[in-house]
Amino acid sequence: MQFMGNMMSNLSLITDAKTRSISPENFTGEKGKGGMATEGTGQGPARDLGVGWKVSPSIMVQPNSTVTLAEIEGPGAIQHIWLTCFPPFWRSAILRMYWDGEEHPSVEVPIGDFFANGWTERVNVNSLPIAVNPAGGMNSYWEMPFKKSAKITVESLATEEFPLYYQIDYSLMEIPENTGYFHAQWRRSNPLPYKTEHVLVDGIKGKGQYVGTYIAWGVNNTGWWGEGEIKFYMDGDDEFATIVGTGTEDYFGGAWNFEHPHGEYGTYSTPFLGMPQVIKPDGLYRSQQRFGMYRWHVLDPIRFEEDLKVTIQALGWRSEGRYLPLQDDIASTVFWYQQEPHQKFDLDLSKDHLEVI
Repeated sequence: MQFMGNMMSNLSLITDAKTRSISPENFTGEKGKGGMATEGTGQGPARDLGVGWKVSPSIMVQPNSTVTLAEIEGPGAIQHIWLTCFPPFWRSAILRMYWDGEEHPSVEVPIGDFFANGWTERVNVNSLPIAVNPAGGMNSYWEMPFKKSAKITVESLATEEFPLYYQIDYSLMEIPENTGYFHAQWRRSNPLPYKTEHVLVDGIKGKGQYVGTYIAWGVNNTGWWGEGEIKFYMDGDDEFATIVGTGTEDYFGGAWNFEHPHGEYGTYSTPFLGMPQVIKPDGLYRSQQRFGMYRWHVLDPIRFEEDLKVTIQALGWRSEGRYLPLQDDIASTVFWYQQEPHQKFDLDLSKDHLEVI
């Protein structure tokens, strides 16, 4: 049996794959076991209607706790995730994913950043793998294959409980041996030390392909901030990288400071790249400019054979036409596929380091 992607060219092919879905109305995804709850967050409104009438549409995530959203026995692939919760919790709730019983997660990202919403303020995203719609419906179409099992958890670092609505759609099917596993990692430099580069990811070992970048970028200087180059060091690169971009806005598919019309930032959201979010100062407490940008390498994955490191510079302008190394607030999420095992992530996901203030 062939492993089929989610592009429209495959929709007419009939296979033996079995479609399943996990939500608070069917925690296990079992066939014929949905909508059987007798208690849940909707039992009050459903009290006159009974079982089968939206008794359990969500869960309550308790403070400083971890909940398991899904445990799936494979082989198979997660093909769509939808979820929603309130924006104040988008940085303090950590999404983790584990494949084939691994001890350390392959995905470790705050919920908001995973869905290209890193500033705890909603912005719509209209892209192929990630879509965020009014008023906070978060969708992922990244394909997430597994051969034995999949596990998805959410850890809350918040001091208050919050409702979480979610649905995880997947297929049970055979997976080819050369299939890579989905990975995602979050990092932040706040502020970026002077004359250093922000490291988006380092320590990737093995064979795979890099497929996406999201950055929540907070500017701490006046003036233009996006002259810095992104660099991909792969397969033994030392001082100099194999792939070097020409500027921050260039990498995210824009040009000339994103300025359109004159004197304004032009927001955009396309299937593979965009800058959908520009948060402006308000003249009082909101003093910094903040941006949200994504670049999905869906049609142009960056393939590596042995290892990968990715960095980006923060550069503005100073007097006499010279570059100014900036000390900005840069929070990045990167996405890639690779063969397992992967290197254990060494990340700072403490509450204060995550916080948006």
